[in-house]
Amino acid sequence: MSNFANFAFKDEYARIVSKGDKLGEVEKIIDWECFRPILYPLFLNKTGLGGRPNYDEILMLKLLLLQQWYSLSDPELERQANDRISFRNFLNYPLKIPDHSTIWFFRERLVTAEISDKIWNELQRQIEEKGISITRGVIQDASFITSDPGHAKKDKPRGEEAQTRRSKDGKWSKKGNKSYFGYKIHTLIDKEYLMIRRFTTTPANVHDSKIDLSKKGETVYRDKGYFGVKPKASMDKTMKRATRNNPLKEKDNRRNRAISRTRSLVELPYAVIKRTFHGGHVLQTTAKRVHVKNLFSCLAYNLYRLKGLQQ
Repeated sequence: MSNFANFAFKDEYARIVSKGDKLGEVEKIIDWECFRPILYPLFLNKTGLGGRPNYDEILMLKLLLLQQWYSLSDPELERQANDRISFRNFLNYPLKIPDHSTIWFFRERLVTAEISDKIWNELQRQIEEKGISITRGVIQDASFITSDPGHAKKDKPRGEEAQTRRSKDGKWSKKGNKSYFGYKIHTLIDKEYLMIRRFTTTPANVHDSKIDLSKKGETVYRDKGYFGVKPKASMDKTMKRATRNNPLKEKDNRRNRAISRTRSLVELPYAVIKRTFHGGHVLQTTAKRVHVKNLFSCLAYNLYRLKGLQQ
């Protein structure tokens, strides 16, 4: 798109910004350039050997965040990034928007390069620099992220090149009387600011208690699903569960109620990710792809949460 067209976009944006622009506010709260060294190795065409130049790394990162915030497919993301003034302002008015296949390939590069932890750690570093530290304990929980099981029998092998939405790594699990197929996102948030501090992705059949995201020196709050498994945290605030011939005493019930009031705060990120970002069901077919999607769900949540804390 021409410089003149971008000038027109900027002029139009200046007239509508008075009505409020959340994206514009979010864009200013972190240093995006700090992500560039992390993403730079994904692009090989950095020499004078010719060929099509790569798109800006920060542009691609921001596009994936927009996709998560607004629950957009790759083609719809391409269309709206060209059409919406608030999107173009968030992207810093690029002369050209990548097409949907380029967006897909960039996301695949993130999957194969396995740099999710580096991206996540950089955001956490910037959050800590703002004085938003873990001071009053942490809360851990997990939630199902469903995917498509398909119609083939579960023991039928799935070829790497098969064009199907049947999940390769998803597993069945049951909670109560309801069955789920897919994955779990395990998160740990801080008690004071409700920011997601750590997360991981597993198949749905991995029990919550098998994943411990706490660290030594912390106080961790957990529900009954973690009962019986000692965390790495120095202080264990896990709700107790009755066992055979060992019913809970009244003091245990009081303790559970007190823990539950704090532990229930962990439901906020899941509510936002699933209801606002529509991230509770995925079309990705491998655990690594789902993990990258969960990465951007958690990034998107934390950035909006950070914006709210700074108001």
